[in-house]
Amino acid sequence: MTDTTPATNTNSRTNANTEAVGDFGIDTTARTTAEALRDYVARVRGGELGSLPALLGLVALVVLFSLASDTFLTLGNLANLLAQGAGVTLIAMGLVFVLLLGEIDLSAGTASGVTAAVLALHLVSGGNLLGRMGLFVFLTFCVLMALAAVVAVQLRIWPVAAAPVFALVVALAGFGPNPWLEMLLAVCVGASIGLLTGFLVSRIGIPSFVVTLALFLAWQGVILQFIGAGGTLALQDETLFAVANGNLPAVGSWVLFVVAAGGYAAVVLGRHFRRMRKGLVTQPTPLVLTKVGVTVVLAAIGTYLLTRNRSQTSLIEITGVPYVVPIVLVLLVIGTYVLDRTSYGRHIYAVGGNAEAARRAGINVPRVRGSVFVVSASLAAVGAIVYSSKVGSVDPNAGGGTTLLFAVGSAVIGGTSLFGGRGRVSNAVIGGAVIAIVGNGLGLLKQPASVVLVVTGLVLLLAASVDALSRRRARTSG
Repeated sequence: MTDTTPATNTNSRTNANTEAVGDFGIDTTARTTAEALRDYVARVRGGELGSLPALLGLVALVVLFSLASDTFLTLGNLANLLAQGAGVTLIAMGLVFVLLLGEIDLSAGTASGVTAAVLALHLVSGGNLLGRMGLFVFLTFCVLMALAAVVAVQLRIWPVAAAPVFALVVALAGFGPNPWLEMLLAVCVGASIGLLTGFLVSRIGIPSFVVTLALFLAWQGVILQFIGAGGTLALQDETLFAVANGNLPAVGSWVLFVVAAGGYAAVVLGRHFRRMRKGLVTQPTPLVLTKVGVTVVLAAIGTYLLTRNRSQTSLIEITGVPYVVPIVLVLLVIGTYVLDRTSYGRHIYAVGGNAEAARRAGINVPRVRGSVFVVSASLAAVGAIVYSSKVGSVDPNAGGGTTLLFAVGSAVIGGTSLFGGRGRVSNAVIGGAVIAIVGNGLGLLKQPASVVLVVTGLVLLLAASVDALSRRRARTSG
């Protein structure tokens, strides 16, 4: 009697594979490079543009300003460009979390100014905030910090409850000035501001536009109260000054390259080959290797250029990667990990996509909605530290003017949707680079501030239009 078991098993496997392809082919079949490219083109044509428009715009701007100005691609200007755009980029990274819910934080700019003012006050007063603020303002500050701690408990954002408590202890204890203490104090005050904002939006139910518009005005008044009309608080501290103006040594720069580029390659390739071993679909290996290789090569070229002497005189030598680069990279990695690899990140996307469906699925929507304002205000504080370090002082205009507009513009230009549910932290970095290059390039061409604002506004309008049109196309294709 002939044994038909092998043939039967083969037929069973074939049928199973056929059913898998028909039902869940995206998870069980491999694609060739050509198929992956065709799929990407189809998704782009279907409205899933992501950061593609911003990247193309970035390349176009670099080419344009390189041809128009002889100094744009000099080593000194490239390093200065990184420091110029870091403050706004960091604020934009926090705003991505808010925008993912379809909310808005109009107070992020002035909130960053408040944190910078508190940092500067504690530094110049020798830690005596009471003497510098006056009794009534000091007591109000302490009450708000205590209230923020209560709000953190009420929203069940337990880890953040320590931030306002720390700020309250520092204010009451009168610790002497220390640059690291000042920076931590600024971030804790930022987190406290975010808690208060998040409570008003998520628990009281006031629309975020109204709440943050009111706080935008209120925080401007607070900054004016802290510093005084026409006043300026100088940050005369080497550590604080070095945040935006200092550089890693050449060896440290190459260590950063090895850690950053090596870590990126390990994560991407490790994930790719794990998916291959499990039989899950992934990008073709040649595409993955090309992506990793291009990133590593560009990082190596950038590191090499920044470790060259870019001083304009022979009296001093300026080399190394600016400190703002590892600051942005660390926060980019953390933010990306949180959104991509944690349940909290998935909850943010779920609430941004459909809040009611997320609530029915058991997600604590008020907690998620309140927490994103904490992230936004905390990163706004980090941005304030970098920006204040860059200019070396804090004045009543800190965080005002175009700071918020440029930060929102950075997130939207990079590909984050104003309608919620779509965006990544990397969008803020890409968009921030676009904003910084526009300002820097037009400045080198001796264009007035009016032209810079008009061009930036048109770029933002174009990005918002692309977002709206791509969403419409995606709905039509679906």
